[in-house]
Amino acid sequence: MIGSNQLHELFPNLEEGLYEELMEHGEIKEVAAGATMLKIGQTIRSTLMVLEGIVKLYQEDDEGNEFFMYHIQPGQACAVSMVCAYQQEKSQVTAKALTDVTVLTIPLEFMDKWLAKYKTWHYFVIRTYRSRYDELLKTINEIAFKNMDERLEFYLKAQVKQLGKQVKLTHQEIATDLNSSREVISRLMKKMEKNGWIIINRNSFEWIKD
Repeated sequence: MIGSNQLHELFPNLEEGLYEELMEHGEIKEVAAGATMLKIGQTIRSTLMVLEGIVKLYQEDDEGNEFFMYHIQPGQACAVSMVCAYQQEKSQVTAKALTDVTVLTIPLEFMDKWLAKYKTWHYFVIRTYRSRYDELLKTINEIAFKNMDERLEFYLKAQVKQLGKQVKLTHQEIATDLNSSREVISRLMKKMEKNGWIIINRNSFEWIKD
């Protein structure tokens, strides 16, 4: 059973009737860290609202190369699932549980109904779209206008913001997200360590720069 207080805290300023419908019609699902939650080409039949943990969204090219897009954290919803569910389209991105994740899934049939019935749901959907759009603009800016060491710094800061200063990621995982090579990432991270920005541990790093 979904806790009413938990929903109020994570998703504030919704109508009381909407909270009641979320608790009545939503389904809680727990996903283990590392599990794929959404695949490219998958038909979306529900919207995801994150209650606990962090979800990572990324794209893949035809050769299987991955490119990190953004994170979804508690109190946020998956804009991709909203768009695809609303228009009954297939996903063009992959979502993976970065940590153990608890989500509230909302069946497709309630999207139209709630958009018409609850003004706060309409505003929530718009804010979700806008937030993800802003995240994508930042990512595009990093890709188009900055070199790899600047992109790496941006990426690592994003991980630290979501996961804390001690981040469990291998150089290969970082390279995959940035569509680079492990050798390039290792060289740049060793340079960052020499400059006093990070401490490199086995399969993890610690951010120490102010």
